[in-house]
Amino acid sequence: MIRTLDDLDCEGVAVGVRIDINSPVSGGELADDARLRAHVDTLAELLDRGARVAILAHQGRPGGDDFATLAAHADRLDELLDRPVDYCDATFSVAARDRVAALDSGEAVVLENTRFYAEEYMEFDPERAADTHLVRGLAPALDAYVNDAFAAAHRSQPSLVGFPPRLPSYAGRVMERELDVLDAIEETPTPRVYVLGGAKVGDSIGVAESVLERDLADTVLTAGVIGNVCLLAGGAELGDATAEFVYDAGYWDEIDRAGDLLDSYDRIEVPEDVAIERDGDRHEVAVADLPAETDAPAMDVGSRTIATYGGIIESAGTVILNGPAGVFEEAAFAEGTRGLYEAATRAEQSIVGGGDTAAAVRQLGIEGFDHVSTGGGAALTLLTGDALPAVEALR
Repeated sequence: MIRTLDDLDCEGVAVGVRIDINSPVSGGELADDARLRAHVDTLAELLDRGARVAILAHQGRPGGDDFATLAAHADRLDELLDRPVDYCDATFSVAARDRVAALDSGEAVVLENTRFYAEEYMEFDPERAADTHLVRGLAPALDAYVNDAFAAAHRSQPSLVGFPPRLPSYAGRVMERELDVLDAIEETPTPRVYVLGGAKVGDSIGVAESVLERDLADTVLTAGVIGNVCLLAGGAELGDATAEFVYDAGYWDEIDRAGDLLDSYDRIEVPEDVAIERDGDRHEVAVADLPAETDAPAMDVGSRTIATYGGIIESAGTVILNGPAGVFEEAAFAEGTRGLYEAATRAEQSIVGGGDTAAAVRQLGIEGFDHVSTGGGAALTLLTGDALPAVEALR
């Protein structure tokens, strides 16, 4: 059983809330606040009910352009919430504990980026995570812990799994909603169709292997780079440019894995046609007619594939989208992603698997899905029937 905010008496209680607000940053400013807005319900509810809220989160990775303090995030949360939100440039030191102790009911403070500390890069079981400096330092200042960071729940880092052994712990509203939908994928209406696209070929093949082996998927539709890899595995000639891209991206070994899948299951569909760039325009070519242009890579699925896949998707009991169908950032090659995603909104139940998929949904302005996940890797883990470390810690 996982306790939720319904089980937490908030008035005057110091609550540590782990959220996932890892966002694009440009020039020290937030370039997209979608992840911050996702947590507004949880934070607003806690503050309105009189909690004293200490917010824990990460931003970027060391050496990356997005590795930054959480000062800008605190400023944006202060704008999004009707209650005051401050920023503290410490996470678990005396300064952090004192700042939490000084909070009045209905006030919040964003503590510093948890990834400024080396322990947050290590994976621990909950009992060992509870003994890290980060958790031992901050836990005495808190009365309860809320994990709302579904997007990071596939990791077992201290801020995600270390507090439940030390404090009464609860799922926030984002976590609760995600688990209500994704933690029981085997109970969703059938036929169940997985649409696997994007460029994370190894992850997509892993998803296909898992959902087919567990009979979670009635059909797997492939598109994007994973679709091209499956075509190559089936012996299609996609031209030098596409083959070179697959090789340069380090996916050549994945062709054998894809071939084994195609040999083992007849529930995997591959594109019938692809779109390439010719003289600056979109040009569609049937797979059987390739390579029409050896120097033009496959950038999208073609209209025949969109029609075939669209029919399968619209008749699905549940459709799960993971990854775009092509280079949707370029208008000429967004047709596949748009067509398949719009078809998904007409299925009985539609689930968007988070990450790049959710970003494509936002960019293309498509609405009407039953659930858009906040997490990429975490959503994939649940959609393949596996457990999430941070969720298991809450149990």
